[in-house]
Amino acid sequence: MRKIAFCLALAIGTTYTSHVLAGKNDGKLMEQAQSQFKPIPTEPPALEGNEVTPERIELGKWLYFDPRLSKSWLISCNTCHNLALGGVDLEETSIGHGWAKGPRNAPTVLNSVFNLAQFWDGRAEDLEAQAKGPIQAGVEMNNTPDRVERTLKSIPEYVQSFRKAFPGEADPVSFNNMAKAIEAFEATLLTPGSPFDKYLKGDAGALSKAEKRGLKLFMDKGCSSCHSGVNLGGEGYYPFGVVEKPGGEVLPEEDKGRFAVTKTASDEYVFKVPSLRNIELTPPYFHSGEVWELEQAVAIMGSSQLGIDLNDNETAAIVTFLKTLTGEQPKVEYPILPPHTKGTPLPVVDVSSEAMMGH
Repeated sequence: MRKIAFCLALAIGTTYTSHVLAGKNDGKLMEQAQSQFKPIPTEPPALEGNEVTPERIELGKWLYFDPRLSKSWLISCNTCHNLALGGVDLEETSIGHGWAKGPRNAPTVLNSVFNLAQFWDGRAEDLEAQAKGPIQAGVEMNNTPDRVERTLKSIPEYVQSFRKAFPGEADPVSFNNMAKAIEAFEATLLTPGSPFDKYLKGDAGALSKAEKRGLKLFMDKGCSSCHSGVNLGGEGYYPFGVVEKPGGEVLPEEDKGRFAVTKTASDEYVFKVPSLRNIELTPPYFHSGEVWELEQAVAIMGSSQLGIDLNDNETAAIVTFLKTLTGEQPKVEYPILPPHTKGTPLPVVDVSSEAMMGH
């Protein structure tokens, strides 16, 4: 009996010790994570020079979904940044006006307000500047500020909504105010409440053992040196291929990234670090859109950026962690847009010769 009691006490003591040690290790892991990452807030941040009011948000939502901002009346912001698909279009590179194919993969619009700048090369300082780019780009919406203003001013309900959103202005229906309204709406497209965010807020049970192992590897291997902060990315620029350049399909030679903006030699093949929020929802990956599997993307980043060859178990563990970054998707009611009038510029559809050859 004494022997049985001793063995039982030993087993209980061992179990207690293992739980204490596991608890300590969990605590250290959580503290390490909390020092490098921040949860997505439930409310949008203040925007410099743009007051986020209910009127601007509602107007911005109309504009975000309105294809009449494009020359063809076929393409809206939501076409390439589909809110039903994690804020992307699930294409390698987006298809624009006249079926022209864009040069880069469309980044997600979700949580993009937390990025230090917009576009892969950071050429737009904020979402207001970003909203103006695709509308004017020939391979995207192929429109002009003047034509956009004429379109909006020809629709009485838009005129009324601009007056409410920008009170006190003599001529509120402008290309600049259009961009401000879109920015105000996009700033609300947040995805809080992910399992990882719950963990960062102190819920140790929000992540499984496998997910915690992936988190530890993500930090210990050096992934978090670039992918940190609220957005797990979006806060800096780095060369793609710090240690070893990936193949030409993943890193096309002709796209030199931020160099096109700064004309600085050291910025060749430098890109803004993408956010990893909701990453499982937003393939294909990288600016080239050439990688469809998250496991492959993680392996490429290990060799190219960190100079390490992750084994299959390590890669799988990191991917398991990355899937905990999927938050609550914004619930947006699709708006019923105001009808055009006789004064509205009619659509113009130009089909490229390359697209015609495909039919």
